[in-house]
Amino acid sequence: MQEKHYRSIIKAISWRTVGTIDTMVVSFFVTGNLVMAISIGSVEVVTKMVLYYFHERAWNKTNFGRLKVVENDYQI
Repeated sequence: MQEKHYRSIIKAISWRTVGTIDTMVVSFFVTGNLVMAISIGSVEVVTKMVLYYFHERAWNKTNFGRLKVVENDYQI
């Protein structure tokens, strides 16, 4: 079963929300500067969302790790 492009987009947005919050928190602990942490998170949210989308689409083209669903012509 293949996924639609919009599914990959929604997954990218939801994952980046979680990832960006994590990046901002870690950046704040490392720098101690809230403005810097927000700046870092703002830049990486866009770049990583685009990267994730293309990564997801590439994985969608391979059958690695997928199980083939076999449907019976009849049931007993």
